[in-house]
Amino acid sequence: MKLTKRQIGQTGLMVPTLGFGGAPLGGLLGAVDADEAALTLRSGFDSGMRYVDTAPFYGFGRSERLIGDGLRGRDYILSTKVGRLLVPGAAEDPAAMGWPDALPFHPVYDYSYDGIMRSVADSLQRLGLDRIDILYVHDIGELTHGVQNAGHFRDLAKGGYRALDELRVSGVVKAIGLGVNEEQACLDALDIGDWDVFLLAGRYTLLEQGSLTGLMQICADRNVSIVLGGPFNSGILVGGRTWNYSEAPQEVIDKVAALSACCAEYDVPLPAAALHFPLAHAAVASVIPGLRSRKELAATQEWIRTDIPPALWADMKAKGVLDPQAPVPGENLYRAG
Repeated sequence: MKLTKRQIGQTGLMVPTLGFGGAPLGGLLGAVDADEAALTLRSGFDSGMRYVDTAPFYGFGRSERLIGDGLRGRDYILSTKVGRLLVPGAAEDPAAMGWPDALPFHPVYDYSYDGIMRSVADSLQRLGLDRIDILYVHDIGELTHGVQNAGHFRDLAKGGYRALDELRVSGVVKAIGLGVNEEQACLDALDIGDWDVFLLAGRYTLLEQGSLTGLMQICADRNVSIVLGGPFNSGILVGGRTWNYSEAPQEVIDKVAALSACCAEYDVPLPAAALHFPLAHAAVASVIPGLRSRKELAATQEWIRTDIPPALWADMKAKGVLDPQAPVPGENLYRAG
């Protein structure tokens, strides 16, 4: 597959179909060598992966700092996130939050008008850049907050969304959305505002299509784009045993084995099918796997260039490991743009 560009909603902002997820550059689940991280980002950018996503939460500022240094002076497309403010003082146990090599800050949730305005100013300072293109509201939803989500969502509805809309109208950012791991948070958000894009991690993948007739269809109908994060479902689709950031249950392991067996019959690497599949949906603008090394980057670029026979998708559907209604590459269902 050749890298092309697709439009985010109705904004006119064009992003490449393969972007760069910046969570690993913050040291997700393991420290990352700063020099290797910088070289990986540069190599990906130079090869056409000019859309880069980051967040204050990733390494408690580490990812934003590294990515800002890598993008400065370049013609980039950048998204970062709001909803957590970074306060000086090391967290009590950053490794328990996924960041064993975090900078000496700790995150505080704040989805209010003032919190979002402050978060954007702080991010620009950490990045050392004068422009952010897309702002995502990070990790709002019951999956993250449980019973406290109602209060956070109320803050977003009563003030946070107004801040985001003002930033968009004034041209500080070009697009606004949510960056979450759950479909329901996006469905709830559609009731309180006009969004351009949702960064949905892991919920519309080769392994999972539960959102196909819900969020995905609604977004296609409303011209709200989806940026698909976590296309490998936390590693289970690239040979790991982690799914949703924890040990995969047996039923997930069994389904991955069935998908892998289908791919093997056609001599297609499972990760290649995982990268290609989401891009067939009309709502999906870009797929952004997280990358921490040039080795991972090279593998990802090889997978996206892999030619996949249409018979593979038909076989997966016939064997019941892929939703029979899911659009697949080759069906010409891509949204124009």
